[in-house]
Amino acid sequence: MDKYCVFGNPIAHSKSPEIHAAYAAQTGQSLSYEKWLAPLDGFGAAVQAFIAAGGKGANVTVPFKLEAHKLATALTLRAQAAGAVNTLVFGADGSITGDNTDGAGLVTDIVQNAGVPLAGKRVLLLGAGGAARGVVLPILEHRPAALVIANRTVATAQALVEQFGALAGPGVLSACGFTDIAGAFDVIINATSASLSSDLPPVPASAFVPGALALDMMYGAKPTVFMEFAASHGAAVRDGLGMLVEQAAEAFEVWRGVRPQTAEVLAQLRAKL
Repeated sequence: MDKYCVFGNPIAHSKSPEIHAAYAAQTGQSLSYEKWLAPLDGFGAAVQAFIAAGGKGANVTVPFKLEAHKLATALTLRAQAAGAVNTLVFGADGSITGDNTDGAGLVTDIVQNAGVPLAGKRVLLLGAGGAARGVVLPILEHRPAALVIANRTVATAQALVEQFGALAGPGVLSACGFTDIAGAFDVIINATSASLSSDLPPVPASAFVPGALALDMMYGAKPTVFMEFAASHGAAVRDGLGMLVEQAAEAFEVWRGVRPQTAEVLAQLRAKL
């Protein structure tokens, strides 16, 4: 039986084993998937130990996505663009391929699950850290009319514009500070960590067009402060649970070559929150 795991610290809360077990059952794949608590100073050793134990691949969560990027002997284009890795593939030749399925998972959740096309839309991305970085390329691949990256430190957002600008087309990609957000947007994505501390990123109410989609990458039993704020200004709201399920489906396909159906798995997870 092929072995997979998710590395993190902490890791007890992870829903990945439940998700991948459901995907394996659905697609008739024979595999095991477990949580693996890696020491904060021992990620590389933990990966090697898992490979030695017969591991074929792994997911990587906080705080090891940058270390996984460094550890990989080869990177996919989307992992190169994201500067972080959340999916590892272990080759029989000792190679470690790093991939990033987070952005693809987010875009799939927006376009397919929420039914909101990104083509020709105005998109506002709040935050310019690792979570935001991983989704810029997948969003641009859907050809939005505009993608504005807003961040407390404008230089960090501007660095993403410089990195991805050539892929975006003239005038599509821009950066600003939170206080300089101007105009209204069809899709607003909160990629900041504000929701972890029940804070609201400083986004103006005027940023939401009527019926805009507001998505918070965080999720929980109750709507986040950002979601409540967006809903009060006429937006349809969505949390990050769909993104979690879809990025897992993307990783499963990378490993097994088959794409699982996600709707039932997402509904089951939602019911348990």
